[in-house]
Amino acid sequence: MAVLALDVGSSSVRALAYDERGRELEGTVARRAYEPAYGRDGSAELDPDMLVSAARAVLDEARSTLGRVATVDAVAISCFWHSLLLLDEGRRPLTPVLPWQDRRSALQAEQLAGRLDPEELQARTGSVLHWSYWPAKLAWLAAERADLLARARHAVSFAEYLFLQLTGELRMTLSSASGTGLLDLHTRSWDEGLAGTLGLDRDLLPPLSDDPAGAGRPVFPPLGDGACSNLGAGATDAGHAALMIGTSGAYRVLRQTDSPEPRLGLFCYLLDGHRIVEGGAVSDGGNLHAWLERTLRLDDPRLEAPYKHGLTFLPLLGGERSPGWSPHAAGAIAGLTFGTGPRDLYQAALEGIAYRLAEIASLLPEVRTVVATGHALLASPHWIQLCADVLGRPVTSSAVSEGSARGAAVHALERLGADPEPAPLGETYEPDPERTELHAAARKRQRELYGRLFSP
Repeated sequence: MAVLALDVGSSSVRALAYDERGRELEGTVARRAYEPAYGRDGSAELDPDMLVSAARAVLDEARSTLGRVATVDAVAISCFWHSLLLLDEGRRPLTPVLPWQDRRSALQAEQLAGRLDPEELQARTGSVLHWSYWPAKLAWLAAERADLLARARHAVSFAEYLFLQLTGELRMTLSSASGTGLLDLHTRSWDEGLAGTLGLDRDLLPPLSDDPAGAGRPVFPPLGDGACSNLGAGATDAGHAALMIGTSGAYRVLRQTDSPEPRLGLFCYLLDGHRIVEGGAVSDGGNLHAWLERTLRLDDPRLEAPYKHGLTFLPLLGGERSPGWSPHAAGAIAGLTFGTGPRDLYQAALEGIAYRLAEIASLLPEVRTVVATGHALLASPHWIQLCADVLGRPVTSSAVSEGSARGAAVHALERLGADPEPAPLGETYEPDPERTELHAAARKRQRELYGRLFSP
């Protein structure tokens, strides 16, 4: 048995195959890279048909390679969460894909927060009123693109548009729906009260179903990439967290429960009908690393042991999500002098990302072990060591090359009755107590800077 997994991220798409034990079939990886079009107005947009073409291309390439050694028995899909796309009556795009990075709806998020009880809403949906979710984006479209909203017959994320193009069927998984901010986690249905507040036509919302398309060789509808990442890396209980730094970053646990209880500062989404993913996300990760390389023009960027650069870096260039969810937070640096150099900025920025992730980790005190995953983090042993020092606990690197892709494949294999083996692990990085103490003081300075700039 072989499952072909398609993983669509916010900056690249890849496809690769796994056997019935969840082991990657070597030589089947295909990739395409892209980037949202960013504007100075806070916009971020992706071309839906370009993304579909990229997905088809990597699937075809992986199938061609796989065809020499195995037959594809099923296709599994992982796709980035929190995007919005309007379709017309012919199911063609009326808008670009608005990914979570699009911040133009920050004002609408604030306005909705003034009309609703944010804590009560989070208890139902597991999400907050923030520009990364559908309620704010739909309110922005109603205010700024009312003509397009009036013509729309379907509101979907890119995941559903991709599934529609691949199979001809339109449906949304519970996982994908839980990332919209419009799903009631307890009833597993669209939240009636929030839809009413938005004046949303319920016919716009897609039907909810995790059923695959096709009988002989099923195509499973897309799951949220964050949930798949935990499943693929083997972080599958409340005591085992996945620390992910890819384009962005996250600290998450995946666990089984029938009664989700979302916690303040954290998100709570679904993998499927009986497993939730809980944690927090930061908007700056590998994207900030790439920005630093471009901006600072460092020939050989590297992290070193903590030293007195005197800087406090707030890595909020992409805006804030967890744990404060401030709609207007932005990046900031304190402590600049004429002695500050490019390497100081580089070091302070990557330390700053680790500090923000540690703030999320402090809200999940039950975690005992941490596995590092994500391309940006796994590519830098020094960054993994930094995270271990900042967290003050061991961090074990994942030996899975593509966590979200493997997670989608594992989920499909489970549904097909297979028994995937545990995720392989790599080296464990032990924290240095002296460095942990130094980082604790630096984390305190970062919290104080955030408080001065962005706390109400």
